[in-house]
Amino acid sequence: MLFNSIDFAVFLPLVFLGYWLIGPGRIRGQNAFLILAGCVFYGWWDWRYLGLLLFTSGVDFLVALGLQREQATARRKLLLGISLAANLGLLGFFKYCDFFITAFNDGFTLLGRPLGLRTLGIILPVGISFYTFQSLSYTIDVYRRQLPATRDPLVFFAFVSFFPQLLAGPIERARNMVKQFENPRTFDLAHAQDGLRQILWGLFKKVVVADNCGFLVDPAYDDPTGHNGATLVLATIFFSFQIYCDFSGYSDMALGCARLFGFTLMRNFAYPYFSRDMGEYWRRWHMSLNTWFRDYLYIPLGGSRGGKWMVLRNTIIIFLVSGFWHGANWTFIAWGAINAAFFIPLILTGANRRFTGPIAEGRILPTRDELLRMLVTFALATFTRVFFRAENMTDAMEVFKKVFSASLFSPPQFTHVRDLVFSVSGILIMLVIEWINRDRQHGLQLDGRATRPVRYTLYYGLIALMILMAPLGGGEFIYFQF
Repeated sequence: MLFNSIDFAVFLPLVFLGYWLIGPGRIRGQNAFLILAGCVFYGWWDWRYLGLLLFTSGVDFLVALGLQREQATARRKLLLGISLAANLGLLGFFKYCDFFITAFNDGFTLLGRPLGLRTLGIILPVGISFYTFQSLSYTIDVYRRQLPATRDPLVFFAFVSFFPQLLAGPIERARNMVKQFENPRTFDLAHAQDGLRQILWGLFKKVVVADNCGFLVDPAYDDPTGHNGATLVLATIFFSFQIYCDFSGYSDMALGCARLFGFTLMRNFAYPYFSRDMGEYWRRWHMSLNTWFRDYLYIPLGGSRGGKWMVLRNTIIIFLVSGFWHGANWTFIAWGAINAAFFIPLILTGANRRFTGPIAEGRILPTRDELLRMLVTFALATFTRVFFRAENMTDAMEVFKKVFSASLFSPPQFTHVRDLVFSVSGILIMLVIEWINRDRQHGLQLDGRATRPVRYTLYYGLIALMILMAPLGGGEFIYFQF
């Protein structure tokens, strides 16, 4: 079920009413109701894959109980191994099986011994990369004794199947969420109102910016040989805004929905396109995944304890794994490697944590140096998007071939002026609003910054723009495929 669909517009109010009618003191009833809602929400796509979600959740619930009781180190490691094998085994099969079959075929073909193995045509279950990592955070934290195992299956299954962030995150930590499902929730009107504002802002970014940009990006990247360099450069820039507004829009809607039910999810985006270098950019982009890799991969590998060379090694590993997490394609591995290459100079010079506060703090406009740094960082991030968006390495190389040719100076080949005007207008509106609120949690957190009439004029204005500018039949969220 898509956040930008009529189905969800009916689903959310019904779940909201049913949840609060159960009563704030009836925690188990509310948790059971949220599990049911999560199953309906997920099963709306394909009910058959509910079995995977319930299986991995069941394994991790039982493993955690065993870890809580067990004291012997060897047995605790065995239990953790069961959780890792169940979760990563299913993720690996559904996401990477066909990739490895193809790579195996290609390798033997290069050696002159083609095997002709056939791929299985496996369908990737929606959200599996997200709920797998979320469930794993629970068993790993229990194994580390950083979190006691819950004995209430309703608490754990509600945590894993919580519908606002089930399909595309944020990838929550059990340490943050399990306690929220164990404790009573009371309705907070101010909390809910802020949630509605964040839902509105996320929906605007998705349907006005991301979906319109998609009409400019898709034709260019579906056929890079048929488009000139100027078109491909602009399409790549539009893709940078498309993927940001698509994914951060989803995250905004997820956080807003959670607030309606009395929950607080971790922030996933902090205005990454206002970053002054790639180190700051990666602290602001997909924060739940990046901190997951930090906590459960980077630190266990040694983190920063072994000197600069270990930091470099671990950083490269993190970026390569992050690329592979995004998809079973060499383009994603290349994307991870290039981001690592951009990050390494910051580590070598000790500048990877140079910028930690909001840009232009206390000022309306950035300085010339800050503006230049933002533009360079955006350009570097956009350069990597070629590999993220291209269907394969051949297409990626074709894009660069066209960009570094005389066709770069030809007129762009965008035929639909409406899509171009709507995309540019939406991007400008988004950038202005987020710049004004760059020190707030989301773009429409305007309390104390604008009067009530101004705020409501903006809210209704955004709704009017969505009605006028949103394409018919809104597209799926990009990160559903990961």
